[in-house]
Amino acid sequence: MSNTNKMSVLVTGAAGFIGTHVVRELQNSLPSHTIVALDDLSGGFIENIPKGVTFVQGSITDADLISDLFRQYSFEYVYHLGAYAAEGLSHFIRRFNYSNNLIGSINLINEAIKAETKCFVFTSSIAVYGAIEPPMTEEKTPHPEDPYGISKLAVEMDLKAAHSMFGLNYVIFRPHNVYGEYQNLSDPYRNVIGIFMKQIFEDQPMTVFGDGEQQRAFSYVGDIIPLIAKAPLVPKALNTVFNVGADKPYTVNELAKKVATALGKPNHPIVHLPPRNEVGIAYSDHSKAKSVFGDNPHTSLDDGLAKMAAWAKDVTLRPLKPFTAIEVGKNMPPSWLKYVDSN
Repeated sequence: MSNTNKMSVLVTGAAGFIGTHVVRELQNSLPSHTIVALDDLSGGFIENIPKGVTFVQGSITDADLISDLFRQYSFEYVYHLGAYAAEGLSHFIRRFNYSNNLIGSINLINEAIKAETKCFVFTSSIAVYGAIEPPMTEEKTPHPEDPYGISKLAVEMDLKAAHSMFGLNYVIFRPHNVYGEYQNLSDPYRNVIGIFMKQIFEDQPMTVFGDGEQQRAFSYVGDIIPLIAKAPLVPKALNTVFNVGADKPYTVNELAKKVATALGKPNHPIVHLPPRNEVGIAYSDHSKAKSVFGDNPHTSLDDGLAKMAAWAKDVTLRPLKPFTAIEVGKNMPPSWLKYVDSN
């Protein structure tokens, strides 16, 4: 039984990059709701939580905590953004990956079913597609190539099964290469734009795996957040999967030059590292999302980088938080070995 007469919304990963943007958007779009922000602060920061939000520090892997929260609030909507989203690193932290990204998600789905939550919004990933020919469309059969993508696809499949069996409505988004304000600039394993910016700030060369001709479309966070936030209120979006993000791909070499230019260092050096095992070309088609949500904001890469650069210049760089629980050290990129304790 809820201890409040107000309708409640749960946001997981709320102190992280995308989560904090979703919380802020919900404060504007659902002002009559109590917003409960859950985060274990393993990758997020308490100062990212805005005022007026009920913050709970804890993990989605804590089944008892999740059960208690649902009994206390009986959430109308769940926005599940909590994950350890280091795709490349997931090969080397397989048990950790599945515990956090799959089992933690199942804890939430179980309680949402029992609470008769009206809609479960899940941020999946372009990683579910693997190396299929781009542009990726929702109709193509996913072939994930890393444990992170496998865990995301498994959650998608479980949500579909939960809808079929119990009537739990869901909306699944597959964002890709999202960047912008509140991104953690000190994460050495993910978010290439943040990595580049930190390297420039510290007067280190930007490091690029392989020849840098990998192609990605880089998505400004402000363009995708409104879709995620309003998804439960769009009837045609229910029980559907959507790609969401930018349309135009760039090579990593092109990206590096644009990041350097945005920070006023257009000639900043680039160093190429040995290639790692990753998909060469990956970008999505977003026609389906546009047909349901209509025309959405589109920020060019140059404009988005300018916004992020203006924010980043005022950010105090945090100490590096290396991942020290590597489960498999074999074949790890040499440039990562200095950050980890591998066995």
